[in-house]
Amino acid sequence: MAETTETPIDRLTFDEALAELQKTVAELETGGLALERSIALYERGVALHERCAALLAEAELKVQQLVTRAGGALSTIDVRPEDAREVE
Repeated sequence: MAETTETPIDRLTFDEALAELQKTVAELETGGLALERSIALYERGVALHERCAALLAEAELKVQQLVTRAGGALSTIDVRPEDAREVE
């Protein structure tokens, strides 16, 4: 039976999404589930994977967008993947 209190995926932190993805994979690996439950778990697992990948991409961009300020101090530029500039 599907959980009715699932948190919307777009509200999960990386750690929460990864933990839920691991739990979902473990449940699928046990087998013996109804087809409908397996499909629902698989669909949520794909969405969780995409969330983790997007959050990792954002984190990578933040690291790449580090710039040196006057005096050598580092600061970050808050960017979204769609706003990123190429870093050479």
